[in-house]
Amino acid sequence: MNRLGLFVYQYRKAVIILWTLIILGFGFFALKLPTVLSGNGFEFDGEYNQTKTLLEKDFHHPRSSIIVLFEKEEHISEENFHSYIKDSLTSAGKLPGVDGIITPFDQEGMLREKLAYGLLTFNKDSADMGDDVANLRSLLKDSEGIDVSITGEPVIVKDLNQASQEDLAKAEMIGLPIALIVLIFAFGGLAAAGIPLLVGVLSILTTMGIVYFYSYSFDLTIFILNIVPMIGLALSIDFALLLINRFKEEIKEKSTQEAVKVTVTTAGRSVIFSGLCVFIGLMGLLFIKIDIFQNVALGGMTVVLVSALSAITFLPALLSVLGPKIHSLPILKANRNKDGIWSKFAHFVMKRPAAMSLLALVLLITALLPVKDMELTVPGIDALPTSYESRKAYDVYQQEFFAEEEAEENKVVVVIETKKDVLEKSSLEDVESILKEIKNDDQVHSVKSLFSASGIEDTDSLLAALSQQESPLRKATEAYVSGNKMLANVYLKDDLSSGEKQDWVRTWAEEDFPAKVYLGGTAKFEQEIFDEIYEKTPQGLALILISTFMILMIAFRSVLIPVKAILMNVLSLCATFGIVVWIFQESHLISDPVSIALILPVFVFSLVFGLSMDYEVFLISRIHEYYQDTQNNDYATLTGLISTSKIISSAAAIMIVITGAFAFTGVMPVKQLGVGIALAIFIDASIVRMILVPALMKLLGDWNWWFFGLEKKMKAKEKG
Repeated sequence: MNRLGLFVYQYRKAVIILWTLIILGFGFFALKLPTVLSGNGFEFDGEYNQTKTLLEKDFHHPRSSIIVLFEKEEHISEENFHSYIKDSLTSAGKLPGVDGIITPFDQEGMLREKLAYGLLTFNKDSADMGDDVANLRSLLKDSEGIDVSITGEPVIVKDLNQASQEDLAKAEMIGLPIALIVLIFAFGGLAAAGIPLLVGVLSILTTMGIVYFYSYSFDLTIFILNIVPMIGLALSIDFALLLINRFKEEIKEKSTQEAVKVTVTTAGRSVIFSGLCVFIGLMGLLFIKIDIFQNVALGGMTVVLVSALSAITFLPALLSVLGPKIHSLPILKANRNKDGIWSKFAHFVMKRPAAMSLLALVLLITALLPVKDMELTVPGIDALPTSYESRKAYDVYQQEFFAEEEAEENKVVVVIETKKDVLEKSSLEDVESILKEIKNDDQVHSVKSLFSASGIEDTDSLLAALSQQESPLRKATEAYVSGNKMLANVYLKDDLSSGEKQDWVRTWAEEDFPAKVYLGGTAKFEQEIFDEIYEKTPQGLALILISTFMILMIAFRSVLIPVKAILMNVLSLCATFGIVVWIFQESHLISDPVSIALILPVFVFSLVFGLSMDYEVFLISRIHEYYQDTQNNDYATLTGLISTSKIISSAAAIMIVITGAFAFTGVMPVKQLGVGIALAIFIDASIVRMILVPALMKLLGDWNWWFFGLEKKMKAKEKG
């Protein structure tokens, strides 16, 4: 690190020019990133997708469809209403990309007195239909007394993309000005305060430019537009705070060259270890083979690398150019006794280590109690704010045209594949026995199949009816039968929870049937997502915990310090999840209760476990420096706490502001994520780092630095 510091100082202008070229190059592609983002990222290669493929290939279900909803006022005649619907759908059907039209006059149940809906089908994925949605919106206009709106997955995907971009802009408008104010209070002047924001913006734009190229190999979720800036800005400012604070200390008594060298050697080393902890935390997400987790892992790991690299190269180069001018443009007068408050607080904690440890533990355990009631759900249309037309239209569509029991979330699609043609007697008998077994399940409300459509419940009678030359069942047969496959829709009871529906499809997927059975629908989709996460999360956790332990053990040559860090991180994160449940699920600070997005515990753990190690590394690095000089644990802990309290508090405040700003956004999973990360950082930086860590350091004394007896040999060697 010594050599790196000297290198950056000597070639400071070249380093700045190089980073300027990097930001210009990748910044161009960063602006194009929103155009390649699509979907909520919950894609998994399992039976749900197999069933979906069968529906498209064998039963000619469209790959995507858009719902066109019509609503009239009282004074509009039925004739005018119907005429408007026909004209609108006919015009829409002529747009490029539209594969087919289903009007309210083609099948029953699509027309009400004041409401109607039509379907436009497309032979392309929802993620690729942004232009089609835009074209439809331009074409379909309200008429006097008649409102028309579009909804469905392609529309919701596009609106979620737009909402994510609007949320990002809103969060930046809230977070950046407040972050600048906090930085001014931390450093006193605009020069020092502006640099962290500059480094943060540089890291984000560079990363988003790099992520754009990932789109050639991966499907990128729209949520990456929020996650990368959230992590990148917070982490970059965090790193910059540490380096600038150390540089300002060193420049008082040293030359610019020496100050830069010491800053990179000490604070730069902490940045590398901190970045490594965050990087590994995000790497744990790679075990989960679901797009959104893979996306966030890749985007997050990239932004960590870019942030750390810019912190130990670009930032020192800027400091090399500024030198003593880092104190320029002062706004707040420097306080010579600036450590007074922190010194009193540190002495207070160190004098009462047992009481302070007990108080901290009681607070954390109380906060985590609601965790036991956490209900997790996969984000769906409810992630989109209710202000969006597509969300309102979808809610009307579901409420007005479907009974509660036949809502989309209650439907399980069943495709039965027999060895012979499904309408041969032996095959149809197998299908009949399977459907009867399912129908008799006490959690099933109803089953819609060829049997129910015909009103005939036994195989012989159904075959006799189908054998008639002009059988009225021909149309139903086309809908439910394809070669050796039979389609049925099973509707589970509405009062079942999401978890109970998942248990149902999981149980029936393992049944031994006389024919091959494929399951699909919302419940199957969610069951596969949950199972993949529950199965792979332990592997990610093992990687994070073991790697973090090894990194901290090597960094501080201690066994107890990494053990304490891991245990306290887990405790503080559980407390965070408990508070999030209390806020959102129990609706103490919001109007309506909402389930917790499945991504929240996984992301917050992976992100914050690494991010919170920043404070651990910042604090313990300083304590370790003093301990190596004095071999006095109490003095080292007290002095280290005093010298880092202000910078840790400032860093935490900025990260809380930046991530917490997403609490004021509209996309619910992003809102929960912002609140969760902000809470986790607040708890970690206040209760854990400022109280629990120093109190336990005091109680454990020299045992903090036990390292298989090697610490004694090192002491003896230093004395010799």
